[in-house]
Amino acid sequence: MTQTIRLPITLDGSTGEGGGQILRTGLALSMVTGQPLHIQHIRAKRPKPGLMRQHLACVQAAQAVCGGQAQGADLGSKTLQFTPGPVLAGDYRFQIATAGSCLLVLQTVLPALMLADGESCVQLSGGTHNPMAPPFDFLERAFAPLLRGLGVGLGLSLARRGFYPAGGGEVQARITPAAQPLTPFNVLERGPLQNAWGEALAPGLPCGVATRELAALGQRMGWTFEANQLRTPISRQNEGPGNALLATLEHAHVTEVFCLLGERRLSSEQVARKLTDEVRSYQRSTGALGPHLADQWMLPLALAVWRSGQAARYTCSEVTQHTATNALTIAQCLPLCVQTVSVDKAMLVEIAPAPQVTYR
Repeated sequence: MTQTIRLPITLDGSTGEGGGQILRTGLALSMVTGQPLHIQHIRAKRPKPGLMRQHLACVQAAQAVCGGQAQGADLGSKTLQFTPGPVLAGDYRFQIATAGSCLLVLQTVLPALMLADGESCVQLSGGTHNPMAPPFDFLERAFAPLLRGLGVGLGLSLARRGFYPAGGGEVQARITPAAQPLTPFNVLERGPLQNAWGEALAPGLPCGVATRELAALGQRMGWTFEANQLRTPISRQNEGPGNALLATLEHAHVTEVFCLLGERRLSSEQVARKLTDEVRSYQRSTGALGPHLADQWMLPLALAVWRSGQAARYTCSEVTQHTATNALTIAQCLPLCVQTVSVDKAMLVEIAPAPQVTYR
């Protein structure tokens, strides 16, 4: 009887931007490949290095999904050894006791569950609109449609929004693996603009906050209330307090969502101006994806390239340090080459199988 020995994935958490994405991508690819993961210097470049509660929640979620074992899964730990088991489709519930992003927990287990042998339902509690994390609206409108292009179903529903510091958000994700093998595809053009609008979320805050933000956003973007381009969604029970200003651009081939969270030190006009600057930067580019979608899309596309052996490309407005670090992490875990080159007013990302070395 022959025993298969899987070599461990070894990652340095101080590489590149040195944040939690290295941990999440490493855990995801450990589950997908069945390779043990050894990561050191976790979040070395953050003000508080090591595992925080929301990162522990990612490790615990990974353990639940594959029956994995973890050593070093403690608050503040800078080293983790994770040994995955077989990924099991099913119903899961993950809760972050703080206002940490529950959507980053979903990001950790999604790659494994989208390749599982059946449908999964994941209930998540925690923050839904957090700093340095994708908001729910982004995943629903921008990310999930691209994933469906691979044949993977990702149905998202929001029961309640959760803002820092209270949290308390409730999200359900229903993940349906592709009926056919994953087939990568190119996303090179965003296509004509079909619709655009702004939204102000301000549950638990004076109504004037949302009104001022939308008025300032409308003035800068040329959007009006009359054309339904400026909206204030109805708050759900027990939401807030919290504030987020969003801009959604629906193009023929891709939808982009930009979000800026309100802060005590920022006026409504400053929030609108900062968000407008992000939107304008994307509009000046010819890239199909914005900087955050370019980052989020890289891992699912890499899995499709790995499974199919076919290369794929996409253009984006910017390759951030976060995206570059994610590319390096993926290339360390899978036999892939991830390259980025500058093209006319955009960046081109190409993911291809790594060439096989032949010895003579």
